[in-house]
Amino acid sequence: MPIVSSVVQAIRDNSSPSRLSLVFVAGTLVYVSYKTGSIVFRVLTSPLRSLPGPPSPHFFWGAGKAVAEADKTEIGLLQEQWVEQYGPTIAYQGVFGASPHHILNSSAINHILTNDYIYQKPRMSRIHLSRIVGQGVLVAEEDQHRNQRRVLNPAFGPAQVRELTEIFVEKSQLLRDRWLDEIEKSSADNAHVDAMSWLSKATLDIIGLAGFNYNFDALSPDVETNELNEAFNTIFTTQGRLNLFVVLQAMLPILRIFKSKGERKSAEAQKTMRRIGLQLIAEKKASILAASGQSNVERKDVLGRDLLTLLIKANMATDIPESQRLTDEEVLSQVPTFIVAGHETTSTATTWALFALTQHPKVQRKLRDELYTIPTENPTMDELQALPYLDMVVKEVLRYYSPVPLSARSAMKDDVIPCSTPYTDKDGVQRDHVRVKKHDVVAIPILALSRYKPYWGEDAKEFKPERWEHLPDAVASIPGVFGNTLSFLGGPRSCIGYRFSLVEMKALLFTLIRSFEFELGVPADKVKKRTAIVQRPIVVGDDDKEEGKMPLFIRPYVHT
Repeated sequence: MPIVSSVVQAIRDNSSPSRLSLVFVAGTLVYVSYKTGSIVFRVLTSPLRSLPGPPSPHFFWGAGKAVAEADKTEIGLLQEQWVEQYGPTIAYQGVFGASPHHILNSSAINHILTNDYIYQKPRMSRIHLSRIVGQGVLVAEEDQHRNQRRVLNPAFGPAQVRELTEIFVEKSQLLRDRWLDEIEKSSADNAHVDAMSWLSKATLDIIGLAGFNYNFDALSPDVETNELNEAFNTIFTTQGRLNLFVVLQAMLPILRIFKSKGERKSAEAQKTMRRIGLQLIAEKKASILAASGQSNVERKDVLGRDLLTLLIKANMATDIPESQRLTDEEVLSQVPTFIVAGHETTSTATTWALFALTQHPKVQRKLRDELYTIPTENPTMDELQALPYLDMVVKEVLRYYSPVPLSARSAMKDDVIPCSTPYTDKDGVQRDHVRVKKHDVVAIPILALSRYKPYWGEDAKEFKPERWEHLPDAVASIPGVFGNTLSFLGGPRSCIGYRFSLVEMKALLFTLIRSFEFELGVPADKVKKRTAIVQRPIVVGDDDKEEGKMPLFIRPYVHT
């Protein structure tokens, strides 16, 4: 590039420190100007600007601030209002003139999800996620993602999840026992618990054992928090939300040299996680070879219980091409990936399930009656899967309270997205497709699509498990991997662990609903939603201060 050549020549011609500093600053300004100019040009020439949508209230922020403010109530709320006003295919001006494309059309979303080499995670999302999970299957793209997925697949089949169900049930019962302890400490016949905190501990324990045979002991009251637990909590809590500086870092890589206090703490925690992760991998490799009694492992030998062991066995198999084998770094990245994907999402979904049941006592009673048709407190996966009303409740929770309410993709090249429902653009022309240019961002409105009346009917915004007995024909076109929703996405990048998550959630609800009656511990209008990777509940106090929790009253249920 001419810019780079000019800077290099200037450095050769000016060797004093002060001149070098001046050249560095000048080069940085030139680079920033170049990047800014290219972004502005791309935004101004994007075909998404012709889509219907709201006017921009600000030249720089666009509608970004309004969207952020509305998201404090519920993510995607403002976009839903715009869809009602402008139709299901819209674009609005975001920060720095960007025009995110928001579309409620199943054929368009199917095109985006199935063409995963064209539509990839936006750069800023990948930077943000990679600081938490490294270059695991959540972040990897193209052939790297495909290879990781190919090696991971054997660990997430029905037979493997069936083997892990015992862990799900055991930890659910340990949570039950901890809650019974809380009631025993109380002077009343009930106790006040923060369900979100407790469920987070339970799912952390579950993914520790089921993921890599590691004891977090988060539910054990007399055990100190261990090193890996502390490291992960540090990484997760120091990242926070995407903010303007993260956006600028994505656009201007030179800014990534500046680290916040949280990023420095996260880097130290990453070192701890890396050390423990490499130790786990080395130990599992050694035990796999020792158990096989030979130096070679084949794919047919892939037996075991925890996900990491299954992954390493599959990766060590001598009957897979060397080009498909994962590096130790890629295997290592799956450890935090397992924790994030198998911990936060399931605990959040189960928390919302308990909230929903407090708001619908008849559903809670009906579900409990069904659960007691199983004559054991230690159900198998097949017994859990055979409970129709439990299945309806879980599907409705994932539809109505999707843990991840929104995703996005950035086009890697110019493309045309088909729309089964025509729309009229700003020039008054009716179209059945959307043109996108390279780097344009398109939203995947997971939660909005799950509440869209043209698909789900007039009662789409009601919590109603019985809807799953007779679904509208329109939802069959929604390209999700499970339950006619996008809660686990769809296509080649659909959630690989969706079976794991579903059975884990069912095991938790099975044990807890059979054991307790639930009531909400605060007025329902005090419970709001906040999204940072997943959509968690928060409680707004009388002083307007927010606290992430789900306060519930629990009372032992005695079945007669």
